[in-house]
Amino acid sequence: MNILLLAFALPVATILLAIVLQKILRNPLLVAATFFAVLLIVTYAAFDSSFLVFAILYTILAYVTAVLTRLICNLIERCDLRRCRCRMCDSNNENNNNGIVTTNENGTTTLISNNTNGGNDPVIVLTNANNVANARRVRRNNCGCNRM
Repeated sequence: MNILLLAFALPVATILLAIVLQKILRNPLLVAATFFAVLLIVTYAAFDSSFLVFAILYTILAYVTAVLTRLICNLIERCDLRRCRCRMCDSNNENNNNGIVTTNENGTTTLISNNTNGGNDPVIVLTNANNVANARRVRRNNCGCNRM
């Protein structure tokens, strides 16, 4: 067996394929089991039984790569680092933007938001027409990610 194949090509291929399989299967144990099954077949079909040690090491490498990929994807999904906003803010913004704003003849504005804050009754804010945007801004600041 070529030492470059064992030390460079197969580990890099294992890492890349483990990332792809993790994105498809979404389960690190399935990724590791798939790698072990394929490497076990390759061990006895193409190499001798001494490659079994490398097959086990590559399986562990695939599992660790899949776990790290899962953690990184969960962090990106949770904090949405691509847009620098929290999902909690996005859900509050959707609720605030779906609210109903009505203005009476005397200038009193009522903002009825679909954000129920865990209860069944909607949040009702009575304010001036100039302060409707401020009421939305205050609620956005309370979303937990300190973004405006």
